[in-house]
Amino acid sequence: MSSWVTRTPDVRDQLSLSTGQMGLVLFGLSIGSMIGILCSGRFVSRFGTRPVIALGTLLIIAGTVVIGMGSAVRSAPLVTAGLCLFGAGMGGGEVAVNVDGADVERITGTAVLPTLHGCFSLGTVIGGSAGMAATAVALPVHWHLTVVALVATGMLVHALRAVPAGIGISTAPSMPGPVPGQPSKPQVWKDRKLLLIGAIVLAMALAEGAANDWLPLLMVDGHGLDAAMGSLVFVGFAAAMTLGRFSGSFFLSRFGRAAVVRASAVSGAVGLLLVIFSDNAVVAAAAVLFWGLGASLGFPVALSAAGDSGPDQTARVSLVAVIGYVAFLVGPPALGFLGDHYGLRSAMVVVLVFVAAAILIAPAADTRDRAAATVDLSQRTRPGTTPAEQHQGGRS
Repeated sequence: MSSWVTRTPDVRDQLSLSTGQMGLVLFGLSIGSMIGILCSGRFVSRFGTRPVIALGTLLIIAGTVVIGMGSAVRSAPLVTAGLCLFGAGMGGGEVAVNVDGADVERITGTAVLPTLHGCFSLGTVIGGSAGMAATAVALPVHWHLTVVALVATGMLVHALRAVPAGIGISTAPSMPGPVPGQPSKPQVWKDRKLLLIGAIVLAMALAEGAANDWLPLLMVDGHGLDAAMGSLVFVGFAAAMTLGRFSGSFFLSRFGRAAVVRASAVSGAVGLLLVIFSDNAVVAAAAVLFWGLGASLGFPVALSAAGDSGPDQTARVSLVAVIGYVAFLVGPPALGFLGDHYGLRSAMVVVLVFVAAAILIAPAADTRDRAAATVDLSQRTRPGTTPAEQHQGGRS
């Protein structure tokens, strides 16, 4: 992901696009992401997470190669098609990975999703650093992305062997009937608290996605930095997200989800405020660290909260992920359109408003008591459940 992001100024210049036209190219990423996210829940329920993760990663690799080809031949439609493949892989694979992560949390009773998302952010630091170096030495985009695709292929082959089979497959058809007190699958969409969690994901995904789509260009066009320094600022953003996510488990265990989400939103809002309204490039670049820290935990914590909010974990995680991906669908073209007319710095006010709203709805992320009550009820309706099993279930 960061290999693409750090080269967006170069791709924009090679394709000779305006900010608004670049937003339309990024729309391919949004469309692909939405297709992937809408299909992934059904695929995970039917086939399990392992094949969905494999297919999603293969689409990401294929999309990276096509983006490089489009850059080499200076074809905006080909870059858009590559981004569509890339987005489909990201959207499809991400739900499956998060279902696996939420399952590990259920089994262990510990918060691991922030750390797993921290590994994603660590990857953006490594990829962003490599992208900054490639930009500094003027390495052609297509050669850079080809190398990234080869490395990613090797990592997939190595890591996929450790992913367990059968996780996430729906057992609903084999159940004799609904458990008393538990909502059926269609009622997931009517769960008010789950929708509020989805709103948190929407805001924080927009904060993260806006940086992924526009941060290097924002620093180049909005604050006068060159392309290499714009990439360096993105690396700083990714490093701040990595730090926030790897330290997330400590803060969650100490302060709880609601407080962590609220503090994250405050940090993100402060960072965005300074990036938008400060005319000092150094201050704006430093403020990106607050932006990154703020965006780091909102998405994984809200996904954990969704998985804990009631029965049918796959459907709940999929639902809030779909809501979050609305940010990726609407965000790039909308911010590009606004940036064309008012400048990218002014366009980021929209992101600021959403992040500020997340401060107010942060209490919705506190679902532990509700999850424990739901699990306790289900355990009491299952004959032959031992106290030890009930305790283990309650920790989910």
